[in-house]
Amino acid sequence: MDIEPEVSNSKNQTGVIDLIGHDPKTDEAVLVMNEPHEWSDSDEQLLALQERFNAYASFLLDGEMAEAHPELAGKAARIELRCTRMPDARTLELLGLIHDHLAFQEIKLEVVIKEQKHCDEDCDCQPQNG
Repeated sequence: MDIEPEVSNSKNQTGVIDLIGHDPKTDEAVLVMNEPHEWSDSDEQLLALQERFNAYASFLLDGEMAEAHPELAGKAARIELRCTRMPDARTLELLGLIHDHLAFQEIKLEVVIKEQKHCDEDCDCQPQNG
């Protein structure tokens, strides 16, 4: 997939799209929402997630994406929520509702869970203590 970083180093910033790209396999415009934090089952996290999805949907539906990325105008759209752990039950319920609302607008929702891998102690990618 051709993904281009947007101006975001966001950590749950409402109104900021983390990544915008094109999936040549499906010919879809893809908006990626990264959720690096653990799912806390808190009302605050659910509200922030809902606000972010509202911003992503607004970006697609209000013509902002077509204006910013004319090469993606007219393509089917998908929002990917990328997280490191399976969402908790309340979050899954909210995601189901969001999925259904987005489907009315012909926007797909996909949750991608990618477990973080930790290197062994001999790896050079982390500074060694000691």
